[in-house]
Amino acid sequence: MIVFIINLAGAVALLLWSVRMIRTGIERAFMTPLRRLLRHATGSRVSAVCAGIVSAILLQSSTAVAMLTAGFAETGTLAISAGVALILGADLGSAIAAQILLLPIHVVTPVLLILGVALFLRSTGRQPKQAGRILIGLALVLISLSMIRAAAQPLQDSEIVQTILVPLTSDPASGFLLAAIITYAMHSSIAAVLMFVTFAMQGLLPAQAAATMVLGANFGGALIPVVLTWQAERGPRQIMLSNLALRGGGALVVLGALFSAPALLDQLGSSPARQAINLHLAFNCAVALLALPFIPVIVRLASAVLPADGPDTDPEESALDEAMLEAPSQAIINAQRELLRMAEETHLMLRPVMSLFASWDSATADRIAASERRVDRMHYEIKIYLARLNETRLTPEQLGRSMSIATLANHLEDAGDQIAVNLLEQARKMHAQGLVFSDHGSSDLRDFHDRVLSNARLALNVLLTEDVETARQLIEEKDRTRIIEKELQNAHLARLRNNNPAALQTTNQHQEVIRALKQINTDFTLIAYPVVEREGDLLGSRLA
Repeated sequence: MIVFIINLAGAVALLLWSVRMIRTGIERAFMTPLRRLLRHATGSRVSAVCAGIVSAILLQSSTAVAMLTAGFAETGTLAISAGVALILGADLGSAIAAQILLLPIHVVTPVLLILGVALFLRSTGRQPKQAGRILIGLALVLISLSMIRAAAQPLQDSEIVQTILVPLTSDPASGFLLAAIITYAMHSSIAAVLMFVTFAMQGLLPAQAAATMVLGANFGGALIPVVLTWQAERGPRQIMLSNLALRGGGALVVLGALFSAPALLDQLGSSPARQAINLHLAFNCAVALLALPFIPVIVRLASAVLPADGPDTDPEESALDEAMLEAPSQAIINAQRELLRMAEETHLMLRPVMSLFASWDSATADRIAASERRVDRMHYEIKIYLARLNETRLTPEQLGRSMSIATLANHLEDAGDQIAVNLLEQARKMHAQGLVFSDHGSSDLRDFHDRVLSNARLALNVLLTEDVETARQLIEEKDRTRIIEKELQNAHLARLRNNNPAALQTTNQHQEVIRALKQINTDFTLIAYPVVEREGDLLGSRLA
């Protein structure tokens, strides 16, 4: 039994890692077009479901799609009902991905490894390299499933295992709860479902128990984004709670139906494993289709359940401990922590600002202004703290880190000014004058804002981890952003040549918004420069 537990734990660890590897490859190479797909496909609930299906298959995770949806909801660019439809589609996409991974395609594992490793090691471009990562991840998923089957093989006739697992058939509540807990602990419903179905393939789980645990995995999978967004703004929490009501509540309803009429499982396949995986797909397909007309009702119910006020967002205590000035290494760490808080506050300002151009909201404007005052205060306090630190005896390396932190604080303060002084005031003036951007102009600006917001999140990761590969990716994105900025300016000039009335009325504001967003992107991107510079990867000049 101990050998089984060790082998199973290793196989599950590899399964989780390989699923994460696929998701990382997609995020690093194709996240920007994927985000654009999600935002542009939410005009109707049906298109939102379809976009969710595609995204979850690519990311191998409905939770990852849920977190993207939460981000869109916080920026004000996604309606609550469309967000719920998007996640329901992601749940279905995750079920389709599980079906694909359980196909008898293990014979292609060596080919996937050869191609993946060759692409990853030989490619210089980011997308081919990450495509190699994705192929390696797929191969490792297939290997991990084989390891789970091999670990379970000797236990098919074990009396101990039968004593533990068979009672789950007569006690569906325990099996359901156990599966939900396991899924939440793994933070991946697709990995949990694959594990349960593999157990059923090896005869460790009877049909009824396997079906019960698949339903429990669906409940646990719906619970994960609820917990992850519980401290977020009201919109994302409303979306995740609605999804829990539909997917989690549906799982409980189907559990009761199966317990009352076990023969229903016979309609889903000839073996326990096939019944379980088909139930997973049929359940999520039914929820996605049947729930669409009732999403507004569920959203209103979720709104009624949530408290009227959002979570407490008071800033935490400053990390700039005066007592640590006599210990330069610790003081520099404190300054770095405060710089991270400053970057997070600036990022919070950036998220909702573009929504004010479409629909002015005084409460949102007041929050942005309050955040800008906090950013200014943190900027001032970091500078004073570092100035006092520089009065002590610092090593050349410590002095360099101190100057780097001060420089980045200056750029983050500039980003805050661009948001609160420039973008916010432009939105306020347009609202007062009754001006709106043209449809194409507004779409271009939302796309550009989303790209800058994505780069800002990447910059936060670099600031926290100082990962060299992520830093390089961020600098590459800066170059792409500059190219896209020129394309947007050309598109705007084309609309002016065509005498588009809305473009003519808002031409100054349009170009000012683009310029401000580009500068904000530059301010955040500069976070990556010290990291790549320490690796010797930064050129001294662009000049040939």
